[in-house]
Amino acid sequence: MSDGPASTASDRQWPRLSPVRTGIRGRCPRCGKGRLFEGFLKLREGCDVCGLDYSFADPADGPAFFVICFGCVPSVVLAIMIEIQFSPPYWVHLVVSLPFMLLTCLPPLRPLKGWLVASQFFYKAREGRLAEPHPTAKSDDPA
Repeated sequence: MSDGPASTASDRQWPRLSPVRTGIRGRCPRCGKGRLFEGFLKLREGCDVCGLDYSFADPADGPAFFVICFGCVPSVVLAIMIEIQFSPPYWVHLVVSLPFMLLTCLPPLRPLKGWLVASQFFYKAREGRLAEPHPTAKSDDPA
């Protein structure tokens, strides 16, 4: 089994591109030139440059999980610390805590989703499947 994204003859003409470099920039994981997103988080149907079909991509809740862990939790901790330390009026949280939360949660969503989609392509990730029995194994052999 080959390592990397190339396994079929048509894929071998494309260079191996880093999932981090292509995904974070929102570029096609195969050619690195086509766009990955149609909107803010909506994936395109395929690459407009190389024709790669993006139907393989299923990042599910991965980007949201990472943003919650590394963006939302620290921003909520900051808001709680401000509340405990200073007991400010609610408008202070609207001016300080809410913008900080939005800035730590929204901008990383798109690069993280792109990175996860590019990683799925690069590593040929797919749903788990049960292994087929080896064709040389005999089922009539006594145990």
